[in-house]
Amino acid sequence: MNAQFEMDQESVLRVKLEVLRQEHRDLDDAIHAMESGVRADQLALRRLKKQKLHLKDQIARLEDILTPDIIA
Repeated sequence: MNAQFEMDQESVLRVKLEVLRQEHRDLDDAIHAMESGVRADQLALRRLKKQKLHLKDQIARLEDILTPDIIA
């Protein structure tokens, strides 16, 4: 029964990871679109880049949780 709970928890983490990756890609697209504009709002760009970096950190944490440590 405990193994079934862990499988469910792992599935939830994998879904969350994919959602975060999609948000990261969306922010990347928004940043590129804003940078290609004639008069890019530097403050808004900075905020988007900071948010993108935060998402990258969250993605890395989830990947570490989902990737088992291999002791050689």
